[in-house]
Amino acid sequence: MAAVSPARAAAFQILMAVERGKAHSDELLRGKNVSALSEADRHLATALVLGSLRWQIWLDAQIDPLLKRPNAKLDPEARVPLRMGAYQLLKMDRIPAHAAIDESVALTKQAGHQFAARMVNAVLRKLSGGAPRPEPSDEPLAGDAATEAYPRWMVERWVRFYGEDAAQTICRHGQSQPITAIRVIDSGAEAELVTADIELTPGSLLEGARIVTSGDVTAIAAFREGRVRLQDEGSQLVAEIAGRGDAILDCCAAPGGKTLILAERNPTTHLVACEVSAERLAQLQERLALLDERVEFRHGDAGALRDSDAFDVVLADVPCSGTGTLGRNPEIRHRLREEDLARQAERQEAILRAAIRAVRPGGRVVYSTCSLEPEENEQVVAKLLAGAPDAQVIPMQERIAELASEGILKPESAESLRNCVTSEGYLRLLPGKFQTDGFFIAMLGKRSH
Repeated sequence: MAAVSPARAAAFQILMAVERGKAHSDELLRGKNVSALSEADRHLATALVLGSLRWQIWLDAQIDPLLKRPNAKLDPEARVPLRMGAYQLLKMDRIPAHAAIDESVALTKQAGHQFAARMVNAVLRKLSGGAPRPEPSDEPLAGDAATEAYPRWMVERWVRFYGEDAAQTICRHGQSQPITAIRVIDSGAEAELVTADIELTPGSLLEGARIVTSGDVTAIAAFREGRVRLQDEGSQLVAEIAGRGDAILDCCAAPGGKTLILAERNPTTHLVACEVSAERLAQLQERLALLDERVEFRHGDAGALRDSDAFDVVLADVPCSGTGTLGRNPEIRHRLREEDLARQAERQEAILRAAIRAVRPGGRVVYSTCSLEPEENEQVVAKLLAGAPDAQVIPMQERIAELASEGILKPESAESLRNCVTSEGYLRLLPGKFQTDGFFIAMLGKRSH
């Protein structure tokens, strides 16, 4: 039996856990098993996991016609090595075919599926030999492999809401490796990165953001000390839009990146950080330990908060489907169902109602998601406005201008962001427009009673 490299063994274990719905790939890729690998093996394991998940639907479409029974339901112990092998053969340039095939076969055998291993070997050898590919359908966007790597219902929605060109851009963006964006707290921290041969370029939106083009930021002391943080630039923007106030509530605070920005911008402010998960709250408290005296941590459902007229600023960055992050979290596309969106929206509506109740007249609520779906975005805000006569939309153009004048936004990005404001006054960042995940951001004010 061929030996299995540490990278492929780790990737197989992660993909099996994801296939069984037990975990998320991003969490497992940050786990101890992957951290213990050499740098080269970490990169290969990460590429195999994310690539296999991103291209899973397309890979299955290449694999299934080559099975003796094309509609056969394969056990995960055979399906996962098939996908891994097919991904290496069809999408990775520097992997020898024999390594992709032999180690996929070995993984299947090690998983106790000796008979299926012969099938894995036969199918991958056919793919390696240039087996005929399935003919594309005549549906919209068919023939573009990126769009074929998503559930058809998802692509059709994006075409309907944003047009065919934008839908294609969203799909292609989700198939590429996300850039590594960081927030640099001070010039000293940036100098440390440069000294450690970490190559940086400016962010696309914010003066304080940087893009890592080479090097491992997590190995640097400034990262361990929290003076450099990994954070998507769109996520940073959400917290910058929330801005300043004497009392601030972060409704869904974990993992804490936005809370930290609120603390930076409001050094004397009392912050309340709410989190429904006890485990995530404990992690949040550990991460924000240095701010402990300034932050009040609450364990509870933000939708059940009973605070009234208590805060100047409320950030409601709510749990959502995450369809704006499919490059970073590719398995979402395999788990999400269209009917899930309405269930998500019920919770989001409850959180937004509580946020409006909690903000003072003259204050503001920032509602945000990393979703592309109207059910979780415009429709949630519309239902809130219909039932809360004291709530009103604050057009995002005003806040963009303020951030530009404060030197937080890059001057050239302010105009680009204004072009992303919807007719209702909301800000929508579609994947591929900037170097960010997809976000929806709305700002609401509260009239005096």
